[in-house]
Amino acid sequence: MDVKNGISESSSDSSAVRSDFCLPWPPATRAEQRLRRNREHLQRRRDVGATRLKRRRMGSSTARRRARWTSASPSADRRRVRSDKKNAFFVFSRGVVTVVGRLRLRIAQAKRDPRVVLAIAVALLVGGLLVVAFFTAAVELVIDDQITLRPGSQTFEMWRKPPVRPLLKVYVYNVTNADEFLNVVAPGEVREKPILDELGPFVYVETWEKVNLTFHDNGTLTYNQQKVYRFDPEQSVGSEDDIVVVPNIPMLSATSQSKHAARFLRLAMASIMDILKVKPFVEVSVGQLLWGYEDPLLKLAKDVVPKEQKLPYEEFGLLYGKNGTSRDNMTVFTGATDIRLFAALDKFNGRTHLPHWTTDSCNRMSGGSDGSLFPPRIQPDTILHVFDKDMCRKLPLVFKKQVEAKGGVKAYRFGPDHRAFADPDHEPENRCYCPSLSSSGGNSTSGTSSSTTAMPTVSTKVNSPQCAPHGTFNVSLCQYDSPVLLSFPHFYMGDPRLREAVSGMDEPDADRHEFYIDVQPEMGVAMRARARVQINLAVSQVVDIKQVATFPDIVFPIMWFEEGIDELPDNVIQLLKLATQTPPVAKAALQYALFASGAVLLLLALGCLVRNSHRQETMSLEGTAHYSQDEKKKPKKTIPPAPLNSTVLSNGNGTAAKANAGYVADDE
Repeated sequence: MDVKNGISESSSDSSAVRSDFCLPWPPATRAEQRLRRNREHLQRRRDVGATRLKRRRMGSSTARRRARWTSASPSADRRRVRSDKKNAFFVFSRGVVTVVGRLRLRIAQAKRDPRVVLAIAVALLVGGLLVVAFFTAAVELVIDDQITLRPGSQTFEMWRKPPVRPLLKVYVYNVTNADEFLNVVAPGEVREKPILDELGPFVYVETWEKVNLTFHDNGTLTYNQQKVYRFDPEQSVGSEDDIVVVPNIPMLSATSQSKHAARFLRLAMASIMDILKVKPFVEVSVGQLLWGYEDPLLKLAKDVVPKEQKLPYEEFGLLYGKNGTSRDNMTVFTGATDIRLFAALDKFNGRTHLPHWTTDSCNRMSGGSDGSLFPPRIQPDTILHVFDKDMCRKLPLVFKKQVEAKGGVKAYRFGPDHRAFADPDHEPENRCYCPSLSSSGGNSTSGTSSSTTAMPTVSTKVNSPQCAPHGTFNVSLCQYDSPVLLSFPHFYMGDPRLREAVSGMDEPDADRHEFYIDVQPEMGVAMRARARVQINLAVSQVVDIKQVATFPDIVFPIMWFEEGIDELPDNVIQLLKLATQTPPVAKAALQYALFASGAVLLLLALGCLVRNSHRQETMSLEGTAHYSQDEKKKPKKTIPPAPLNSTVLSNGNGTAAKANAGYVADDE
């Protein structure tokens, strides 16, 4: 193979390689590299010269046009403006085209270099690792910023005026044998139990809104809660005008409180009740029982009791004063300073602690929630706390199970366990919720008689707290000393003897009587809720007051209610799905795409590097072979023989030294 053929074959092979993905690096020969560099340099000089020439021509023509069009007429001004805009656009577009063209050229050249491909592959793999390590944290930062309560934000507006339709369902226990229950029982006879007939539900549609909003510099927000109730006859079983027979709560509260008072006070109270013709049971409508009716004892107390001891209402109703804006103000954290305190209670009526209980931990209100929002990223081992002023405490909620809410959104069900309303014998930590005996006058039992009705007894140890029966909670200290006990409906998770003391009450059922809240764990939003609570009256027998002398010691059920929401609106569900279901899918897709692309490009780059290295070694060997063959094929220079008449050199003996026999000498 001659040199010419060798060069042509090498050139064709090099052009074939350039059409492939991998550009051979370094170039096949130094001559080709130098030639290509010279051509690129000349082409750049031609481009620069052409560009400068066009700019000079454009500038001169523009100057001539401006000189011709210089005039004070409006048309000349308009033509001048159009011309300037046209020239400016031409220059700008030309520059953009030039920049884009050069950028594309650089990118195309970079793509052909395996080293660039290798760098891109490494960058993609590093990007995949960054997605795995920081994507979730970045999403959490975005969520934290979006859910923070700030004016004008979507979360704030939904929190201020929830786009839900809460329902309040009320069930009233109607006493059907009031007279028989109060009959005098002869010694040895068993007293007849009260027979209860559960009526309802009486359904009310609620509208919630937070008003009187005030933001503070420490990242908190103060507001008043407004709740408006509207009776819904279509969903109700019965009417607000239905008449029910229930215990006379104001009267029985007064007699129970006088149990430890002086005997003459009890006798005076009996005389007053006889004059007012007050009875232990009253007949009222459902609407009056809930929203208020005029009671003679309260009317008398308004005129007799000192001003500082007067009750804040003139009528009695279980929901009296709750239809409208509450006078109590709550201060909660917005989450701006610490997202872990998002929507948590800071102060209630300007106070961080309640004055009712015996320990600081039981009086502390901070950290509770109103039940609609909780801090994000809730775990199954998290204990949520809900504060309600009528319950006078924070109610702990523990994880129950995972459920699926509307739209397939995952939710955690939280609810109180058996320890929430347990007595100190079952849960020693609840001893702080027992009112001290000193507040009720000690352990005196004067003026009382033992009851024949089956009922759990309270603690009677000296200087020990007086606690409610197991499964109930004493809220008398925050209900004007009225002996009100709260429990779950039908004494769910309570002492069975409480339910056995009455007739007509079914056994508790978790599906109908359980208190729970379904919370979306990532966002802390309540998806569904059922706040079910029963109101009971702890009646104490006082024989000195003849009107209630036959009324035994008993925890008497009055009513129970269910307040909650069934589901959130569709637009809120879509936002929750977008915030909770989209990020995991996006993270998986992004990290797999980055890892796959990086791996493919890495393999291609490594393959190209190996291939180019092998090709370079082959070309080097071929170049060495070509050089050896060329050296062998070069014609050897021959020295012609000396002419006959040339001077003959002789050695010392006069012999000729190769005079007529030429020799072949290699060219150095």
